[in-house]
Amino acid sequence: MAKPLRFRRSTESWSADRVRDLLYRDLDDNLGASSSTPWFKPPEGYDARRFDVDNGDTALFCWNRDGGWWLGNTETPEALWRTDKQSFAEAPEDVSEWAQREFLAELHEQSPWLADYPTLSWFFLPVFMSKDGRETTRAFFSEHAAGFPDADPADALAFYEEFLDIGVLDDERHVMAGKLGTSEFLDLARASAAMSEFHAAWLLHEAGYEITPEIEVTTGHSLDFRADREGEHGVLVEVTRPVPTNDRAADTPIRAVKETAETKTSGQLEAHGGGAVLFVDCSSFPDDEWRRVRGERPDVGHRPAVVFRVRPDGSVDGYAKGSVPLSLPQF
Repeated sequence: MAKPLRFRRSTESWSADRVRDLLYRDLDDNLGASSSTPWFKPPEGYDARRFDVDNGDTALFCWNRDGGWWLGNTETPEALWRTDKQSFAEAPEDVSEWAQREFLAELHEQSPWLADYPTLSWFFLPVFMSKDGRETTRAFFSEHAAGFPDADPADALAFYEEFLDIGVLDDERHVMAGKLGTSEFLDLARASAAMSEFHAAWLLHEAGYEITPEIEVTTGHSLDFRADREGEHGVLVEVTRPVPTNDRAADTPIRAVKETAETKTSGQLEAHGGGAVLFVDCSSFPDDEWRRVRGERPDVGHRPAVVFRVRPDGSVDGYAKGSVPLSLPQF
């Protein structure tokens, strides 16, 4: 399975002839490709070529006297196999902005419905334009409302667009976007679970907390977030998401919640030894299943814990177990 879209950084010297001989001809011989001027002017001081592959793949290469940068969702030419990889944030800013502009324009040409959600398009560009995951990740939003049951995809898109536009996850964009996966086969449960981390981040931000994703702890594990607010001690948060009973072996929503939580309490949280808050996101549950969970308020095998469900209109419902060291007005 290919990874999210990243640059390859070459420190060798490049010229138009060398680009044609080592990059374009490799692509054309293997897959069939055309070489052209990029859609947008490259950064000042750089030369660039765009490669459109016969199978629908795309690649860009720009270079100056310091070397070259390749960005593509296709086979990598042999001349670049031993190059280092860079995320959009790690590459030179002007190169990164130009390349993303090219790929965003192509994304919106292929999937015009995403043009109304520019921040979401930008944030998830590493997976929306990845080699293997471009179709499945887009379908997750357009056909499955990003995991919200009984919801209009447009409402789900608007919810994430508004939150991502705040920018609180920008510094961890590559990691957070990559959680959606880049497989050519959509794993709806995995993709929905990835969005639960965005729900947790949204809840914490709404409550006035600064959030830092992917916190390494002394056990060697990483927990999903640390939440900080002035005058309070930082709080570690781990997130999990039960699958609705119609999609799993568990025969009741109560059992689904307990079994899913157990995978965390017997894993990262047990190894960590306590002190973290478990967020159990039930946003995949339809109304009837959530009403049963909300009515019975089952324990989840860990305290403190917050069990909740988010809807695309921004409404939240849920309950807490134990003394939660976070000030969350919804619970």
